[in-house]
Amino acid sequence: MRKIKRTALFITCVALICAMLTPMISAAAPGFPSGTTPIAVKLDGQAVMEGESVLINSVTYVPVRRFSELMGADSISWNQKTSTATVKKGIVTMYFTSGALYVEANGRYFFTVQKILNVGGRLYVPIRAIAEAFSVDVAWDASTRTVLLSSTGKTLVSGSSYYDANDVYWLSRIINAEAGGESLIGMIAVGNVVLNRKESKMYPNTVYGVIFDRVGGTQFSPVSMGTIYRTPSKTSIIAAKICLDGYSVDDKILFFMNPSISTSNWISKNRPFAFVLGRHYFYY
Repeated sequence: MRKIKRTALFITCVALICAMLTPMISAAAPGFPSGTTPIAVKLDGQAVMEGESVLINSVTYVPVRRFSELMGADSISWNQKTSTATVKKGIVTMYFTSGALYVEANGRYFFTVQKILNVGGRLYVPIRAIAEAFSVDVAWDASTRTVLLSSTGKTLVSGSSYYDANDVYWLSRIINAEAGGESLIGMIAVGNVVLNRKESKMYPNTVYGVIFDRVGGTQFSPVSMGTIYRTPSKTSIIAAKICLDGYSVDDKILFFMNPSISTSNWISKNRPFAFVLGRHYFYY
């Protein structure tokens, strides 16, 4: 099954971290809080959600209810206690939680890059994540600054069918062991390293093979320490699934290290530096 990689440059990572740690609202658009800019959206060539879709920190947000109605959702409900909107269309059930960094849909997980927001009692979500949940293609017309949505007529494949269970099992465990105390984006980056190696001719071509690769010595310390076998946290499993669903902080990174506990400086001396996320330094 084809998977789409979304490569982000280091500056994008920095912007993402800042966005997660600081308020996202700052300039002005009619009818919206300061910090937002109206953005045009077209669905199959027709303008939709005029005055309702906005740009916040370079990410296009749309109202969950309005977008879902346009997609022909069968039902939309709101759980005040969990701040979660549940949307159902056919056999697909989607969950949008205020403050979350992902959309869950039929056991699939789509990273939103920025948090889902509750603005004035309306839930807003980055457009790419909700479009993926509804199996709608997304493109950007730079000349008109318009988001272009195209219906596909497809239904989202469930997580149980889409993900390889063995890949989820081992990827979530290495993420938990190496980055259990990191942010979600930090966990995703560690998962990206494993999957990038899997795609490289220099390493084994399976997730398990990459993790337990011993050419040149044990590649990941949790393998020799035994922490790879610990039960992963829920967030580690979600991070693994986000990676397996194609989200990539950087599809070139092949190494990472925590300089405060590392017993070797081979990586820092021999590999090109990429960026820092949390306690980890990443390299190409």
